[in-house]
Amino acid sequence: MAYNFSPLKEKVKDTEEWLKKEFQGIRTGRATPALLDNIQIESFGTRVPLNQVGNVGVEDARTLRVSVWNVDQVKDVEKAITDANLGVGVSSDSSGVRVSFPELTSERRTMLIKLSKDKLEEARISLRNDRDGVWSDIQKQEKEGEISEDEKFSYKEEMQKLVDEGNKLLEELGRKKESEIQS
Repeated sequence: MAYNFSPLKEKVKDTEEWLKKEFQGIRTGRATPALLDNIQIESFGTRVPLNQVGNVGVEDARTLRVSVWNVDQVKDVEKAITDANLGVGVSSDSSGVRVSFPELTSERRTMLIKLSKDKLEEARISLRNDRDGVWSDIQKQEKEGEISEDEKFSYKEEMQKLVDEGNKLLEELGRKKESEIQS
């Protein structure tokens, strides 16, 4: 009976997706609409994501433009972006909101790199915990006589290979984010 590694593969993929999402929230010198993805707006009594009340577009390298569909909500959008405390300049006019990203200082870059490394370490820890769970399950199966000792060690190698590949992907994401922050 072959060991089923698909849950581990799924967890590796989920960890990678989580890290990508966390990295999107770390602001670099460039304006990207993804930086506003987590902002919620009060709209007709419910909280909705910003992209459900207007379009977010890139005006230039350091400016985003939020074109609000309902002009009555421009002030709400401006307030929500300001309250999100992203360290950006926010101004509104009759048709929408302009979000300006200031140039990053070297101190801020250092802080953002540290934050990205912390997120990377969280992802690594999650992967290690998943690996430990699978290893415990493999050892349990061996004790119960469901698999042989040789199978146990071949499964361990296969499991480690999956975890190493996952860590390699996470490292690559971390390197990309760090170079993006430094540029």
